Amino acid sequence: MPPRRSQASGKRAQGGAEQAVWNLPARGPNDVWSYDFMGGRTRDGSPLRILNVVDEHTRLALGCRVARSIGAGDVRTELERLFARHGRPRVLLSDNGREFIAASLGTWLDEQGVARAFIEKGSPQQDAFVERFNGTMRDELLNGEEFDSLTEARVVIAAWVEQYNTLRPHRGLGMMTPSAFAASLRKGPK
Repeated sequence: MPPRRSQASGKRAQGGAEQAVWNLPARGPNDVWSYDFMGGRTRDGSPLRILNVVDEHTRLALGCRVARSIGAGDVRTELERLFARHGRPRVLLSDNGREFIAASLGTWLDEQGVARAFIEKGSPQQDAFVERFNGTMRDELLNGEEFDSLTEARVVIAAWVEQYNTLRPHRGLGMMTPSAFAASLRKGPK
C-alpha cells in the first residue's frame, strides 16, 4: 500500500521570475531586503534554525536570529527589532516558506508599508544575495563548527556575522566591507 499523502495546506506557491533579484534591483539602502532560513544542529542532535536578513544594496547582514524553532510570530518579532534599528525596507524578498507567506505576517507588513515579493518555487538563484550569504555562512562557519548549546551557537554566529559585516571585503562593493560601503553612502560623494 502506498504511503498516505498529507493534506495540502491550501496555500499555493506565490511569486515568479518577475520578482527575481535581476528584475527587482535594490536602488539604495533599505530598498530591498532578502530573508531566508538555514538549518543546523547542536552536538546533541537538537535542531538549530537560523533566520538571516540581508540588505541587498549594502550586503549588510542586518539580522541573524538563532533558535530551536522560528515561526511567523518570531519572524515578525525579528523584523520589528530590525525596523527599529535600521528603518523599514521598501520590499522584503523571500521564498515561499510558510512563515513568510503567513497571512498574519502579510497583514502586519502591509500595516508597516512594506511590500512582499516572492521568488518562483524551487528557484533560489532568484534570491541571490541572501542565498550567497547563507552559502558563505555554511562554508565558513557551520560546516566546520560544532555547537554544544543554543547559547554557544548564538554567540559564535553573532561574532561571525560581525566579522562578515566589518572585516570581509566584497568584490561587488569595490572590495569594501558591507559596513564600510554603507558608511560611505551615508557620507555622500566626496
